[in-house]
Amino acid sequence: MQFAPLFPLVYRILQPSFPNCLWCGDSNKKNIALTFDDGPHPLYTPQVLAVLDRYRITASFFWLGVCVNRSPHIAKAVKDRGHWIGLHGYEHHSFPMLSPTELKQSLEKTQVAINNACDLQPEVLRDVRPPNGFFRPATLKLFQQWNYRPVMWSVVPEDWVRPGVNVVVQRILQQVKNGSLIVLHDGVCGGQDVAATLEILIPQLLQQGYEFVTVDSLWNQ
Repeated sequence: MQFAPLFPLVYRILQPSFPNCLWCGDSNKKNIALTFDDGPHPLYTPQVLAVLDRYRITASFFWLGVCVNRSPHIAKAVKDRGHWIGLHGYEHHSFPMLSPTELKQSLEKTQVAINNACDLQPEVLRDVRPPNGFFRPATLKLFQQWNYRPVMWSVVPEDWVRPGVNVVVQRILQQVKNGSLIVLHDGVCGGQDVAATLEILIPQLLQQGYEFVTVDSLWNQ
């Protein structure tokens, strides 16, 4: 069963309930953010970078620490192009299932992995997206206590179940609006199709007049 039709409803319920999370940008500006979860991947992430390079687009990547350690040269290639980098945990474990100590260790291990690969200090790596978007109010309190910024989404095409490139593109085009925060995947699940998706999606979004910005830019708005 695919849950893509439910995500817009979930968004409308959760967004006003948790205003301290970043769900979207300024609705008065034609800016959108492309974000990628679950990487870096040795094959799919370079394919994503090639498309972004061609269109001179800056995106945001939320990384698993274990994947950074496996592909540090890919991580450095992302950083060297000026893309924004956030945390997705060390492994793809649901944050509510972790104890506070385990959660803190997961985020800190990911910061260390990124610092080793990209020479980015931990204080720069503050943005966190929970795997599968799962969190509790207690999770957000811990983020605030530890000086992390929770980043969520407004457009989730459920690309990880691979419904087909055209289906993913249409889901995004039907939901995108000013300030949209779009989630795609360049990891094991969904990454197989992500470059082909971008090849179709980006020209259509540019034609509609959207400008691509980073998650950090959305925070600043």
